[in-house]
Amino acid sequence: MTKSNAKSRPKTRIQREKQDLILEAALDVFSLHGFRGATIDQIAEVAGMSKPNLLYYFPRKEEIHRRLISELLVNWLEPLREMDAKGDPFPEIRSYIRRKLEMARDFPRESRLFANEMLQGAPRIIEMIEIDLKDLVDEKAQIIGGWMDEGKLARADPYHLIFSIWATTQHYADFDVQVRAVLGPARGGEGRFEDAACYLEQLFLFGLTPRNSVD
Repeated sequence: MTKSNAKSRPKTRIQREKQDLILEAALDVFSLHGFRGATIDQIAEVAGMSKPNLLYYFPRKEEIHRRLISELLVNWLEPLREMDAKGDPFPEIRSYIRRKLEMARDFPRESRLFANEMLQGAPRIIEMIEIDLKDLVDEKAQIIGGWMDEGKLARADPYHLIFSIWATTQHYADFDVQVRAVLGPARGGEGRFEDAACYLEQLFLFGLTPRNSVD
């Protein structure tokens, strides 16, 4: 059997489980050390397997990282994709804020992995950002702008609104240690995400309420 034919064969259950184990370990390592600081030896150690065994599944560190970051970007953008042009703008934006905070709560390692990639200039996913991400944000910015044209939202820059939601919600993943330390034991538990959601809803939705609705 040729090498190309061997690669085209469906993976067995054990092979899929091994790959998943490696990716899970790599997520731990990359989120802590970044791409440059992470090594194959560290990933193999966390995965509990030998380096040669790991290299059988992923010959290069770059392949592991590219797989993680590509899948991450798809999942990371799902909350924005769900924004519906036919919906009421306030529930749609409120739901988007909530979904982003849920991701910060449930996927802090993925958030740090993404932040590390951005800080390095996104060398491994720049095409996805310039094409897939830009197209999606253009689409949703047009929807938000349409709501503003209809008088349903106060006039603002739709792009910077999206950026602001990204920044404020992701803070609770990337700076979670700081958030918990400053809030202290009484407020630094799981309830901090609900408190954050209520505050951010107030911040953004009040700011987007048309002036004639506030007066």
